[in-house]
Amino acid sequence: MRSLRFIAAEALVSHPLLAQESLDSMAYNLYPLLFKVSYLLEQAEVTRAVLGCWPMEEFRLAMLLGPSNDHPEDLRDRACRTCLEACIRGLADHVLQGGSHRLRLADLTGIRDVQEQRCPCGRVLGRWGRTQLLAKTCCELQAQPCVAGHSIEVLADLFVTDGNFEAVVQALQPAGPAPFQVRCPSFRADSLSPGQLLLVLGLVGPAILHKLEVVHNVRLHAGHVLQLLEQVGFPQLASLTLPTKAFDAPPDCTPAPEGQDPLLASIAWELSRMTQLTELSVAFSSLTGKIRTLLGPLRTPLRVLDLANCALNHADMAFLADCAHATHLEVLDLSGHNLVHFYPSSFFRLLRQAAQTLRVLTLEDCCITDSHVGMMTLGLSPCSQLQEFKFLGNPLSARALRRLFAALCELPKLQRIEFPVPKDCYPEGTAYPQDELAISKFDQQKYNVITEELRLVLLRAGRGDIQASTPLFGSFDPDIQETSNELGAFLLQAFKNALENFSRALKQSE
Repeated sequence: MRSLRFIAAEALVSHPLLAQESLDSMAYNLYPLLFKVSYLLEQAEVTRAVLGCWPMEEFRLAMLLGPSNDHPEDLRDRACRTCLEACIRGLADHVLQGGSHRLRLADLTGIRDVQEQRCPCGRVLGRWGRTQLLAKTCCELQAQPCVAGHSIEVLADLFVTDGNFEAVVQALQPAGPAPFQVRCPSFRADSLSPGQLLLVLGLVGPAILHKLEVVHNVRLHAGHVLQLLEQVGFPQLASLTLPTKAFDAPPDCTPAPEGQDPLLASIAWELSRMTQLTELSVAFSSLTGKIRTLLGPLRTPLRVLDLANCALNHADMAFLADCAHATHLEVLDLSGHNLVHFYPSSFFRLLRQAAQTLRVLTLEDCCITDSHVGMMTLGLSPCSQLQEFKFLGNPLSARALRRLFAALCELPKLQRIEFPVPKDCYPEGTAYPQDELAISKFDQQKYNVITEELRLVLLRAGRGDIQASTPLFGSFDPDIQETSNELGAFLLQAFKNALENFSRALKQSE
């Protein structure tokens, strides 16, 4: 319920000119309230004016938009373009205007990017767009006469691609006074060369970086990864995501003796120096027989581990089942491995070890069939903390899914299930794993009937609170959605370069 203070503030902000004229006479403790009201009502000019004369030393966006005694609604999932642009412009006004300045820290982190934007305008400003706007504003301010002795430390989650790289570098490496001192707790990189990545990470303040995501179209090999860890250093890093094939040997590297990988051992040693590291994602890297080398030296138990499509073997699974990380895992992704058929003993031992902590388990494209459902129900039964179970891409019938759903109902904290289209809905003989074309060609009417049956299984067990869905092409990814055009252009250019190289090689061989 809204407080009387909030209702009064709504009435004032609904008259933007009056609200702006009244700011000078407002008590300082009303500014946070006015900010949230103006953000809620999308009164951009009021938002900008409030930030322009912010009277306190700190401005923390997520804290101000979160639930409060005056207004219980959480607005942190409103990445509203109108409001966020007003925030950045208001901060710029603050450093450029005359008079006294108290604001020293502006924390712009904590905004959640969601699929359905709930703000009235419906226009979203995603992480890449927020990075671009902040960098552009920094560059504009650097060209202005700066107020002597006054600057604001700005904390921001940055998303850098080739499209905004130059502006970000200029913002982080000003030639003169910088009214905005940008610091980066979380950094995502895509469509950058290794050299660009190394340069920009050296500028973002790696000493305070907590989360680093290097994804998709950043072409790294093990030599690049080692160089990055050695030269930049990330003493506070808690979460690291590396792109596909990040542990492949460099092209000019001399092959190591069988069973040895000195580059990977050096990378693992650098990771072991990160005493805060608890999240590691290395999906789509070839790590057959190398998991002990990679994870063994780590000093801090991992809570999040993504080893999807890493071609693990029996020795890798045995190590995972018995290592110190197993009893601390909260999020685990082993997609792309035939776990139940090839490594049932190690896999189910791993589940038992992680049962008291595991919250999210992903087993997509793991060749789980109807004959494995009994083992799966027994293996999952101890996982009392499990909240999400994702097993898309497995060839399971409607009957097997009903059995599995009945067992999942027994998990007290389960909230979300992502299940495959039942194989009954595909033509007989459909091969698994499926490509994107095949996966979309199923009997929709039959699928709807089976989905309703599965929903009834949940309802009869009193678990209508569980959300069950089949996101055929993966969950919504706001970052990819936002930069799809740029990534598409990047892929086309890469394809063109590959064709040119192939053509050149053919001519040389003639």
